Order: sequence, then C-alpha cells, then structure tokens
Amino acid sequence: MTVTRIWPSRPPGIAYGGDFNPEQWPEETLDEDLRLMAEAGVSFVSLAIFSWALLEPEPGRYEFAWLDRVIDAMAGAGIAVDLATATASPPPWWSRAHPDSLPVLADGTTLWWGSRQAFCPSSPDYRRSATALAAALAEHYRNHPALSMWHVHNEYGCHNAACYCDTSAASFRVWLRSRYDDLDRLNHAWGTTFWSQRYGEWDEILPPRSTGTWRNPGQQLDWARFCSDELLACYRAEREVLRRVTPDVPVTTNFMSLFEPLDYRAWAAEVDVVSNDHYVRLDMVDPADDLSLAGDLMRSLAGGPWWLMEHSTSAVNWQPLNRAKAPGEMIRNSLTHVARGADAIGFFQWRASRAGAEKYHSGMVPHAGTDTKVWREVVQLGAHLRALAEVAGSSVDAEVALAWTWPAWWGAELGAHPSVHLDAAGHLRAWHAALRRRAVTADVVSPLDGLAPYRLVVAPHLYLLTDEEAAALTAYVEGGGTLLATFFSGIVDERDHIRLGGYPGALRDLLGVRMEEFFPLLPGETVGLSDGRTGRIWSELGRTEGAEVRATFASGPVAGSPALTRHAVGAGHAWYLATRLDGADLDALVGDLVARCGVRRTAEVAEGVEVVRRRGPDGTWLFAINHTAEEQAVAASGLELLTGRPVDGRVTVAPGAVAVVRERGGG
Repeated sequence: MTVTRIWPSRPPGIAYGGDFNPEQWPEETLDEDLRLMAEAGVSFVSLAIFSWALLEPEPGRYEFAWLDRVIDAMAGAGIAVDLATATASPPPWWSRAHPDSLPVLADGTTLWWGSRQAFCPSSPDYRRSATALAAALAEHYRNHPALSMWHVHNEYGCHNAACYCDTSAASFRVWLRSRYDDLDRLNHAWGTTFWSQRYGEWDEILPPRSTGTWRNPGQQLDWARFCSDELLACYRAEREVLRRVTPDVPVTTNFMSLFEPLDYRAWAAEVDVVSNDHYVRLDMVDPADDLSLAGDLMRSLAGGPWWLMEHSTSAVNWQPLNRAKAPGEMIRNSLTHVARGADAIGFFQWRASRAGAEKYHSGMVPHAGTDTKVWREVVQLGAHLRALAEVAGSSVDAEVALAWTWPAWWGAELGAHPSVHLDAAGHLRAWHAALRRRAVTADVVSPLDGLAPYRLVVAPHLYLLTDEEAAALTAYVEGGGTLLATFFSGIVDERDHIRLGGYPGALRDLLGVRMEEFFPLLPGETVGLSDGRTGRIWSELGRTEGAEVRATFASGPVAGSPALTRHAVGAGHAWYLATRLDGADLDALVGDLVARCGVRRTAEVAEGVEVVRRRGPDGTWLFAINHTAEEQAVAASGLELLTGRPVDGRVTVAPGAVAVVRERGGG
C-alpha cells in the first residue's frame, strides 16, 4: 500500500534532540538550557508531552503563556519543535470529573489516577476533551515559526492497551456489528457452538473478561483487533483536528518497537512520520540485536527513513536492574539506529528529572551536570550527527525479508495451544539475529507488502494466514523467490479456524508437505536431525507430497519424518523447517540459504561486527559497528565521515566504536 507522507521541513540533516520538559524546572533554567543545547548541537525538541494539567488547569480554560515563552525561545535558537497535544495523561481534575472514563481490568479492577494514561480508550468524554485540547493548541500555534511537527499523545497503549468497562463493551459491540453485520456470521467466526457459547442478542456479548477457564479464542482475536483500532481511532480524532488547522504540518505519534498490543502496520499508514521509542532491555538474549530489529521494523513500516523519538543516554528506571551504559555504548546505540534508517535521534529526556517516578531515568543533562561521561558523549554524538548530515533521506540495502504480522502474533499467543514454549516474537528475533550475524540486513514485512524485490523471505511462526496472504507467498515463490516457513505457520485462517486436511494448512501445497500431528518437546528436550543438527521445542509427524527431503528427524517420537524440506514451485523454491534450530545450527542454515539465493553479505566481517549499507541517488555509506572489545578491520574505500580521514582498502574500527564510510564507487 502506498502512503503519502509529509516529512518535517526542519531541521535539515539528521535531527538531534529529545523530550524537553522545562515546566519541571525554574524559569531561569531556560537560559542555561539554550546554551547547552547549542553546545550539544540540538536541533529539535519535543514539547508539552505531559503538560495537560498546566495547559488546561480547569475545564475549558487554557493557559499557554508558559509554553509561549519556551517555544519562542526555541524559535530564537533555531530549534525545531515537535509539539505534543499533551493528551497522554489527563489531569486529576479531569479524572475526578469523569470517573466513568477510568480504565478497568479484565477482573473488574478500576485503575485510578495518580500515574499516567488513566483513561478508557472508548470514553467519549476523553475523546471530546482530547480533541478540544488539540484544537486549542493548533489554533494558538498554527503560524508559529518553530512548529515543525505535531506529536499526538505519547506511546499509545503503554499502560491502557485494553479496557474492559461497560463503555468498552458497548464500543466492542459496535465494532463487531461493523465487521460481521449479523450475529450468525459472528457466531460462525467465533465457533460458539463449542461450550454452549452461542449469542442470540448483541447485548449478550462482552469483552473477554476474566472467566473460569479458557476464553473463546475467536473473541480474544477480535478483541485484540478492536483494542488496536480503538486507540487508533483516538489518534485519528486528534490528527484530523490538527490537519484541518495546520494541513502542511506533519503529524506523528511514537511507537514502541515490537509492541504486541498495537498493529503498527495499520498505524503506520496513518502517520506522516513513523517515529519510535527504543530502550535497551537487559532481559533480551541479544540486546544489541533487539535494537537492530527495532530499526529494521520501523524502516519497513515507514517504507524509508524514520524518526527515533526516544532512547536513553544511559540507565532507564523501569527494569528490575537498571544498568548504566558503558563508555561509548550510547553513541554506538544511536548510530546503529541511523545505520538502520533513522533520520532523527532523540532521547527521553533533556534534563534528568529531580522528582517523580522517572527521576532515575538518565537524561542528556544528567544529575551530575556537564562534567560527566554522559554529557561529553552527548556533545560528541551531536558532532557525529552533523558529520552524517548527507546520509539523511537515503534508503537501506536489504535483499532479505522477514514476514511478520500482528494478527499472526496475536493468534500464536492465544491459550490452549500445543506448547507454551513457542514464543513467536522470540523466534522472529532468533532469525533476525542469525541474519545479522551473517552481515545480512532484513526488512520486516507483511506478505502483502510486495515481496518480489527480495531474494529470500523467511516466515517464522506465521501462524495465522489469510487466503490473500497465502496467495501472495505462493506468487512470490512461483515468480522465482525463495521462501522458508517454519513450524506452526499457516495453521489457521483469520478467524483462528484450523485449516483442515493437514498441516501447515494454508501453506501445505506450496511447501509440498503434509504433517498430521504435532509432537512438541519438553523444556531441555532435543531431537537429532539426520544432517547432524539438533532441534528444540517442536517436532512433527508427517510426509512429503512433492517436496525434497533435506533432513529427517533422526531421533525422538517422529524419527524418519521430514524435518527440513525444499519444494520447487514455478521458478522458485519453498522450504519448510519443522523444528527450531538455534546457535550454530541456525547460523549454518542461514548461511546455506543466503548462498543459494545469491544474497550478498554487506561486507566480510569478524564475529561481533555489524555492518549496514545506506544508499542514496549519488552514493552509498557503509556503517561498521564494532560490538567487540578488540580493534576490527572492515574492507572499505572512500572517506570516513566521523573523522574526515580517507579510507583505502579497509577501515579500522576501535573497540565499541562505529565507522561510517562514504564509499568510493557506490558500494
């Protein structure tokens, strides 16, 4: 789908800045802020994100004088403003006046004000007040020279992705009527003949509130769709107000990387700038790959450059253990995002707060002031981004795609499945990490996004497939592409109905296999494969129906059944992997696949060195990111932009550092 987007006209090059909350500080602090922003090279700030209580201190009375002073100062300093609508956190007076708007959990617990996002997404009072505030801001600042972009709300669904109150129930029924038109269709879609769940009246339908045992999976799947759509409707309501008043000002809202509750593919079509918040998580198997995957996902959703709205200069405050970043790590993180398509680098926040729940979250100006590691790196990063200005607007080379959809993710996470250890998102991460270790960059796409440009498409756990998506995968292979689908893909349709006749359902004919029974493995249990590899998590009993067997299960309950197959279809090939591979076994399979498909490594590099190439109409830029503790050399020729030094044959990258080479000859 082609989306027409408006990119901010200011600032030029790679934008640099973050959330600025001057309301937390004495007015005289602003002068120091401006001086330090100039020193750091800040070119944009996000303003008023959590300022509803100050902007509207009582119903219908708006106070903009304090914000006028700040935004005027930004204009005077030549700093572009990403102006928020401040609607992410209603003030206490509002929640007290609208108690029916408070969110309710599945067990009936009401969530009270005193934190943030304390509202029901279906509340008509919330939408009315939020759009009124957005309209007042738009009218007041419509011609302000600093206004560069609108920032609607903040991190939609972070704390209220679903509300189970009666207002939400009524809205859910309206949404269902639009989707199904009549109850017979809904009953069929949800399979309500099972467990005597058939609905005779629309008012009998509730959200999937707490029950004695498993809730209806069709209901849960539609509830996930509804919740994403309901928050999107909140965004659209504010966006339309802003567009009516300021049609030439782009509108965004910040995503949260691989966030399950919201279908960001649907959301991406509604924003002018795809913007993202990413924080390094210590519970990830590979935190650095999680960062790279987030960048690849956002670039794919945007169809080009995107905006990193938030990440951290050092520690965050919300993990069980909040480790400070090592020297050089913040710069390495930031430039990895740029390598993967970010044309803006932002942080939460400018000054580390001295009060409130996030006071231990790092900022660009830390508690200890400017004679610190953090501040020196903030200034150094600003210089690096100015040196990389020419990269802005360029694309990223990717010959491989990972096929991934939110409905398939939602479906895979439903209860009462053959194993609780499948972990769809973890499987996606494993494949992305294996490709990254091979110096292969991957887009993250829907089967409907147009697969023809890719030499290889991997579909990990694409559990739920529509007929249209299955047809698109088939057409891709028939046209000469190579597809690898993993186990538990193509199993159900969009209603979570099993596709009968044998697994993997919608992909059975394409893959040339017919699996008849699942044999999930116990934690720690493994099965040997005939090619010497070891499978985990899963095995299947079945046979080929036209596919070539590349490996069988050599041990376990399904010994002799196909574990890895390849099927020639049209001009291409469709592979099937019926177990989970990890580590060296997965790396070897990825190496075999990319070699067969003619996928080119970005560069030949040592383990622990990440390489990505951005490409513009007049040249290419090679990013080399050294995650090791040793100096590394990468083949390259041209000009290294961060140092200004010529490169002839190879660039040397210091431990934990990054090099960016404008390549001679266009890569």
